[in-house]
Amino acid sequence: MSTAAQPALYAATIAMGLSAGLYFSFDVSVLPGLDRGDDHTYVAAMQNINEAIENGLFGLVFFGAFLATGIAGARLTRIGQRTAARWTWAALALYTAAVVLTMRINVPLNKRLAAGGLPEAAGELAALRDTFKKTWAPSNAARTLACTAALLCLGRALSTLRH
Repeated sequence: MSTAAQPALYAATIAMGLSAGLYFSFDVSVLPGLDRGDDHTYVAAMQNINEAIENGLFGLVFFGAFLATGIAGARLTRIGQRTAARWTWAALALYTAAVVLTMRINVPLNKRLAAGGLPEAAGELAALRDTFKKTWAPSNAARTLACTAALLCLGRALSTLRH
C-alpha cells in the first residue's frame, strides 16, 4: 500500500473505533446507569456530560474520523486500491449518517436539555427527562450501529490492501 494512504486509513480506523466505543458506552452503561436514578440526577448528569464532551479531544476524534476516512478513500482511489477504497467510502457513508444524527437530533436535544435548567417541580423535571430520553437514546443506538458498521468497513479495507 502506498505510504500516502496508510496514515489516513489507520487514523480513520482508530478514530472510528473511539467513536463507536463512546456511543456504545452510553448504550450499555451510562444511560442504563442514569436510568436507575431519579429525574434530578438524570437531567443534571446529562447536562454535565453534554457540557463536558464539548472539548478539543472529542472534536478531534469526531471530526477527525470524518476527515481521515475521506482522505483515506481519496488516496486509495487515486492509487488504484479499488476494493479498499470501496470499503472506505462505505465507512464514510455510514459515519456521515452518524454525524447527521448527531447534528440533527442529539445536539439539538442536548441544547434543549441545557436550556431547561433544573426545574424544581417534580413533574417538569420528569417531563424534561422523558422528552429528552425518548429520542436521544434511540438516536444514540443508531449512531452506535452506524459507527460500528463503519469500523467494520475500515477493518475490511485494511484487510483487502495489496502490498
